[in-house]
Amino acid sequence: MFRKVPKSVVAVAGVDFTVPKGEIFGLLGPNGAGKTTTIKMLCTLITPSGGDAFINGFSITKDQQKVRENLGVMLTGERTLYWKLTGRENLEYFAALYHLDSVSAKKRIWDLLKLVGLDEREDTLVENYSTGMRIRLSFAKALLNDAPVLLFDEPTASLDPQSSHLIRDIIRDLKREGHAIILTTHNMEEADLLSDRVAIIDHGRIVTLGSPSELKQKVKSSDIIEIEARNLVEQTANALQSYSEVSKVAMITSPHPGETEVLRVHVEKGKEVLPRILEFLVRKQVTITKVTFIEPTLEDVFIAETGRSLRD
Repeated sequence: MFRKVPKSVVAVAGVDFTVPKGEIFGLLGPNGAGKTTTIKMLCTLITPSGGDAFINGFSITKDQQKVRENLGVMLTGERTLYWKLTGRENLEYFAALYHLDSVSAKKRIWDLLKLVGLDEREDTLVENYSTGMRIRLSFAKALLNDAPVLLFDEPTASLDPQSSHLIRDIIRDLKREGHAIILTTHNMEEADLLSDRVAIIDHGRIVTLGSPSELKQKVKSSDIIEIEARNLVEQTANALQSYSEVSKVAMITSPHPGETEVLRVHVEKGKEVLPRILEFLVRKQVTITKVTFIEPTLEDVFIAETGRSLRD
């Protein structure tokens, strides 16, 4: 278990988990939940305020060099590529930092460029790469040293569907090769598809942990109604909590004013209560465009555990 307390804000209050070889471990939570801080502590970019963690048996507080040798890391939003170098030159530079011999490095770099679909753009400057190409190159960089433990922070963020599919397939192959993989993502479908186990983190603590199917089973005892609507405000959504049958309500707000909002309502005897819910919303001048009873997702697990949406 380890924690990080920057000044008066507790970024990570104490998390405790183990990831064995050949497992993909999903770490989910909204912005500010502590996911990236956890990843940065594990890869020794920041030091825990207390506690310790071990990467392939090496302490992140006492054996930092050994930890780095046993890790492959891809961080979102970090400019770890050199834009004035080509894709191949970037990988050559980082291969030298890993002390890979030149013959092995040359083959490894070519294989990785081909793996992520950049073999025909190896001599293009990174400043002329698209965002998606830079993300794929960063992903390849994380695989250079063939580390036993891999940390991927939002590896498919900003990628088109085809590139996202490619990265997910590679991650599955890495699992089959025996790598221990920690994955953070806002994409609930991606977490569900890839993760063997998932930890949902909120306010720096793990609020629940288990396989995706186990976690979703927890919220199957109640109905989940998804309501798409316009003119829906948070006060109106929260007022639904006054219904005795309603256990949780979460509003997923569109970033664009005037667009459809989505309301997730966890409720007992949903079919009986639904007419009263819709009548209440109509009285509040809410325009309802679609109503669906849905199967639980990992986002519904988060709503059930915390009372808010992963996208809040």
